[in-house]
This record gives sequence, C-alpha cells and structure tokens, in this order.
Amino acid sequence: MDGRADSSGRVYQASGDQHIVEHHHHGDVGPGAWAGTESVRQPTGGRAPLVLRDRIELMQTLQAAVAPGAGNQVYVLHGMGGCGKTAVARTLFELATTDGKRIGFWVNAADRTSLRSGMLAVAADRGATEGQLNAARNGLRAPADLAWEQLADSESPWLLVLDNADAPEILQDGGWLRANPRGTVLVTTRRAAAQWWPRAELHHVGVLPREAAAQVLCDLAPETGTLEEAAEIADRLGRLPLALTLAGGFLAHQVIDPWSMEKYGEHLEGQGRVDLIDQGAGALVQGDDRHLITRTWQLSLDALAAQGVQESASLLRLLACYGSDPLPLTLLNTPEVNRVVPQARAEIALRGLLDQSLTAVVDVGMRCVQTHAVLLASVRAGMPRERVGPLTSAAARILNVAVPAIPERGPRDLRMSLLAPHVLALLDHASDVSVVAEALDVAVRLTCALHRSGDYLSAWELASAAAAITEPKLGPEHHLVLSAHARTGRALFRLGRFEESEAILRRVLTERERLLGLDHPDTLDSYFGINHALQQLGRTSEGLTWLQRATDGRERALGKGHPLTLRSRAIRLEYLPIAELAVEVDGAAMPLPQECALHLGPDHVVTRAARLSYAVGLYRLGRFEQAVGYASRVAQEYENHYGPDYALTHAAQSLYALVLGGLGDMASAIELMAVTAERRELALGAEHPYTIGTYEHLANLRAKAAGHP
Repeated sequence: MDGRADSSGRVYQASGDQHIVEHHHHGDVGPGAWAGTESVRQPTGGRAPLVLRDRIELMQTLQAAVAPGAGNQVYVLHGMGGCGKTAVARTLFELATTDGKRIGFWVNAADRTSLRSGMLAVAADRGATEGQLNAARNGLRAPADLAWEQLADSESPWLLVLDNADAPEILQDGGWLRANPRGTVLVTTRRAAAQWWPRAELHHVGVLPREAAAQVLCDLAPETGTLEEAAEIADRLGRLPLALTLAGGFLAHQVIDPWSMEKYGEHLEGQGRVDLIDQGAGALVQGDDRHLITRTWQLSLDALAAQGVQESASLLRLLACYGSDPLPLTLLNTPEVNRVVPQARAEIALRGLLDQSLTAVVDVGMRCVQTHAVLLASVRAGMPRERVGPLTSAAARILNVAVPAIPERGPRDLRMSLLAPHVLALLDHASDVSVVAEALDVAVRLTCALHRSGDYLSAWELASAAAAITEPKLGPEHHLVLSAHARTGRALFRLGRFEESEAILRRVLTERERLLGLDHPDTLDSYFGINHALQQLGRTSEGLTWLQRATDGRERALGKGHPLTLRSRAIRLEYLPIAELAVEVDGAAMPLPQECALHLGPDHVVTRAARLSYAVGLYRLGRFEQAVGYASRVAQEYENHYGPDYALTHAAQSLYALVLGGLGDMASAIELMAVTAERRELALGAEHPYTIGTYEHLANLRAKAAGHP
C-alpha cells in the first residue's frame, strides 16, 4: 500500500487493532519554553559595574592570567553571595575580549542542564559538527570530552568563565573542570572548601574597603549625597557589593520623590531595611534570586538541605540572634546548642555554612565565627514568627552559660570582650520579656566582668547601651534595668567622670530605696557604690554616711565575716577622719587583713583588697614602718595576679611609693612613682584624674628629695 501526505497530514498503516492518540500544539512558543543557551560569547550573569572599585591586587593577578601566552590554569573566585565575584569576572571578561586577542566564553554553571548546554554551545562555537553535538546530547559520547577537545583545538586563545558554580560536585562528576594551554578558566562560586578545587588557584572575594564602598554608591547615584554620607550608608550595609548596588539603584531611579543618601540612611533603621535594599533591584535582571538580598542566601541553604544538612539553616538562624562581630566558636560547643541543633550535628551544620561561604572562621586571638551583618538581617527578616521566641531564648541560654555568675578580678579576658556586641544584638532582637530579662542579666554580669578586668570603657559602653535598649521593653523600674544603670555609674567613676557617675548612682539609689527597701542587697550595693564618687568630689562626710549604711546593712543581712561586709569595712579605712581611724585601727582585736584571712583565706580577693586599704589607713596615720610590709606585699601580689597595667596594681604601687617616701627612701619612691605615672598615662590617658594625681605625687617626692617642702 502506498500513502502520501501533504503539509501536516499523517498516513498510518497498521495490522490488527491499533489505538493512536495524537496531541497537536499550534501557535507561537511561550516565553518560558526556550531552554537553550542564548549566548556564550557574552556574560549573562548580573550586570557589569560602572567601575570596578578596589580589587586591585586580584585584578592584577587575573589580568596576568589572560595576558598573551598565558593559559593552562584554573582560577576560583569564592565568597559569600553578593560579594561581587561575578562583577570581577565580568570586568576581566571585558578586558580579555575587547582587544580582540582572546575569545571569551561565559557559561552558567549553576545546574547540570545549564552547564551542559553552555559547554556544548562552546564546543559548537569552536567547530564541533552537528553530528558530534547530537552524539553528545544523546549520550553516545561524553559531552565534556567534546567540549574540551574543541577548546584544545581552538586557534585563538580563550577565557572560559564558569559562573555560579555553587554545586562543584557537578563539575567533578562530569569532568567539566579542566585546564588547557590554549586558555584560562575562571570559576565563581560560594563553595570555599579547597577539596572541590584541586589544582586550582583560589582567591577569596570579600566586602569592599570603606572608601571604595562609598565610591560605588557615588558611581551609581552621584547627585544624591556626599562621599562621607555614602561612606556612612556603606558601613550600615556592611560594604557588601550587592547591597551597595541595590541601594545605588534605588537612589538613582527615584523619579516622583527622589531620596537623598541622608534620607535613605534614615530609612535603613529597623527590621524593614532588608526590604528597602531589595527595592533597588528593579533595574537589575528580573527573575533571578541572586539579585535579591532577601533571597540570594536561601539558594545556599536550599543546596545544603538537598545534601541532607537541614541543620545549617537552624544554625544560621541562631547566629542571626547575635551580631556580625566575631563570635567565639566555643559558644557552639555547649549542651545549650541542643535547643536549636543537636550538638552532634553542630559541626556538620557549621561546615555546611562555611562551605557555602555563609559564614567564616576568623582568628582574632581566639577562633571565632563571623557572619555578614546584611546576611544576618536577611535571615532575621525571613524568620518565621513562631521561631523567634525559642531561638532568642536559646541564644540567651548559651550566653548565660558563657558568662560567669560571679566574675572574678583578673587580667582582660578576650572571650568576655568578644561577647559584648552579641549580648547587645540579642537584647535588640529579642521581644519576649523573659528573654530580654535573661539577656539583660547576662549583660549586667558581663559588664561586671569587663569592669573587674580593668576594661572600664567597654564596661561603660555595654552597660549604658544595655540600659537604653531594655528600659523601653522592661520599664524603668525593673531591677535589672536599674542594675545596668548602676554598672554604668560604676564604670564612669573608673573613667574619671565623677560628676556623671554620682548623678547616675544617686538616681539608682533613690529608685532602689523606693522600690526595694533600705535593706535590699541592691540598695546596700548602691550605698557602697556612691561613696567612691562622692569621695573623689570632695564630699567625704556624705560618702562615709552611705558607706556606713552599706557596712551596717551588710553585717545585719549577711554577717560580719561575709566578703561584702569585710569589703565595706576595709574601704572605710581609706576615708575615716584621722581620729576615728586611729580608734578603728587600735581598737580592733586583730588587724583587718588577718580577720579577712581568717574568714576567707589569705589569697581571697577581698583579703588582698583589705591589705591595700589597711596599708592606706596606716599611711594616713603616718605609721610608715607598719604600712611598708602591707604595701610592699600587696603591690607585688597585684602585679603577680593582675599584671603591671591593671588599675589596682597602679593604686598599690603608687601607695608603696608614698610609703617609701615617708620612710625617707626617696630614690626608690621616685623611681616607682615615675613608672606608675607612665603606666597610668598609657592606660587611662593624660587627662584622667588618677594620672594627674600620680604626677602630682611624683612632683612632691622630687621636691622633697631636693629639700623643698
């Protein structure tokens, strides 16, 4: 039988029963139907920067890689999403191809389909026949081999960019990543682990320096503000190139109501800043989540989930409860982490984040994990509301374990210093009252720890900021808010700002008396604390009145041998009028330092402090022979325990120098006082009252040694 058909006709020949079903589709192909590669001769990712700012050393290296005769090398640009890897690649692509000496190929390596079609398009460009391409498409020959055979036979040198290679296993499994003398390969990826890139040269691409970041904003929106205003916005955007590009795009495309950089900066406050940044994406390529702050990092988390590491997303949400400063890694190695991620999986979860460049391990004197501020803000913005409470609670518990319940005096502890910005960030993010209260308790204890380590400036900054954040959330009468204010006053005293210290401490004292009563431990602590500021302001009698109230109250509530009671009694020796001091010293059954040693032990911190106060009392009485033993011992003890730059070491050595001067050993006294004055100036500054006082003591000793009273 013969059959003929014209146009769309069909001829069927069958034997027996046949059922034929045909589907006919007519009309134009829809916009989403094309799955091929539009071009491999032009970059298809992101958009080219107006000017590539900074990246000078990196670009010098890459330009050398595409110089005449260069080749046979693979370069990998890795870093977090939005850091500008593709922008660097596009700039190099343009430099390599504009002079006509090198052919450029750009392949999207985000998934197997895009990579395969792109590389086959490269093979076609380099002369592969339709038969060869069909064989590769149909599995009759290895497509990677075909592509690299054609690249190897290329008459012209080339640059091959494999963009968005965030699944490097695709490159490895298919044999797509190779080196060849005829050209240079450049890969952009978020995957930082060197195991994925054997025999490649890795280059990290991070955020921009401040000046370069500010210039990016000015490049994009030159009429909207000054370079300094741009720098301030850049700081708040973490100097992340994607965020800068989006912000500049927003500013440049406002028509009805153009914004200045200053106005844009004002609107960056609060939880909505990530959405504001993404509003600048209108001028970018649509439909690509890589161009949105709120979505770009979700791609990495989705990839981790597909690999079975769902815990990485939970761990990142926990990190988002903290700040963008370095966070000690030891915090992630506590049982409290189980509230978010099983502790046994925390290591795997963190490795996943590191591999996807979502965070980084940094060494700032101890190993820490550090995550970009805009990334953390994006994660917080997308966090399910029902998860916020449990996550912030877990974050507070982790910090609670890390900060000592009763901080000890001692040299500066780097770990405590590193925790301060994270406590403040948690206080800022938390809304549940119980979580805020727990985190504020941590902040108060941490302030105390910083204070007792001699880091008074950090203690003041932490306490004052914690009080400002939590007072609107807990109320001005909350006992922990008052404690934060009290620690602020204590730190201001150590910074030599006595009037400010007294004003804050008096306000707290009044509130504590009203709310807690006269015998509450917090009220007694206020009585004790305000004395110090009043003494330095010359209001000795008033200060002693409060100090006596603290001493009597603590003795009634805690007992005569309690450390706080003994500390209050010791401090009185430094300020009692001379007649009363003589009675106090001579009428005691035993010297106060021995009494402290009996109750607390000879090496207790209060016993050491009592030796210092007792030596001060003896010096004030002119009993230099009795004082010198205590003064010498405590000066040596403080230096041994706390180091030569600790504030109490300075106080003890200054006293020892004065006692030596009282004994007539002027050379030793002057030498020790001069060293103490220099150390105090370095530690506290030349204008601090303690520094000025030490130099006055030094001048008096020198005058006395010269025979001038």
